[in-house]
Amino acid sequence: MVEANKKPKVAFLEDDLAYAETILEWFNEAGFEVDHFVTGLDFLRKFSNSQYDLCLFDWSLPDMEGPDVMVSIKLRSNKLPPIIFLTGRSSEDDIVRVIESGADDYMVKPASRQLIMARVNALLRRTQPEYKNETVFDLGGLKIDTKQRLVLLDGEEIKLTDKELDLAWYFLKNVGVLLSRAHLMQVVWGSSADIETRKVDVHVSHLRTKLKLTPEYGWRLTSIYQQGYRLERAE
Repeated sequence: MVEANKKPKVAFLEDDLAYAETILEWFNEAGFEVDHFVTGLDFLRKFSNSQYDLCLFDWSLPDMEGPDVMVSIKLRSNKLPPIIFLTGRSSEDDIVRVIESGADDYMVKPASRQLIMARVNALLRRTQPEYKNETVFDLGGLKIDTKQRLVLLDGEEIKLTDKELDLAWYFLKNVGVLLSRAHLMQVVWGSSADIETRKVDVHVSHLRTKLKLTPEYGWRLTSIYQQGYRLERAE
């Protein structure tokens, strides 16, 4: 169960270290706490002493198969966390096998960042009622509390208008995703009038300055010509 203002905790089982590094970066930027395991046995030793809100499993591991790991934790616990398989195996028989064995979802590699995070968030909303009410978003020095309408940057309160705060929250919930101006108008302003998309440019400019969303502070809020904006972590 996800407690209020607590980062969702994910167990990630993947033996491809290069691929795992990418996925871990996506989860960390989205505000998740992740424990990464390379082998099934490492995960099983940890699972008995830790509670996870969601598990993300590869199928083929050095010591055992992901479906066997799932069966093992079913024997250890009366209540399983939601389990998603992220694997290169794409046959219908494989998908049916793990779903019928208790998995909640299945994605075939390579899956995009947008798809993975959408599936994870949807599953958490469906299985963890508290996750629907998440109001605090914490990314290092930048914290947004949408319930209190409060923004802190390195502990200092930053004054944002209501629309600036809504826009900032939406960008931070979609780090790495290209968001069109029209889409932002619909989501943040509830308007589909293309003529008003200049509002987005003005508000983005204000956010970039107020929240220091620039490379020297670890962020990059980029305008993509004729497409929209993307917020990314700067390397």
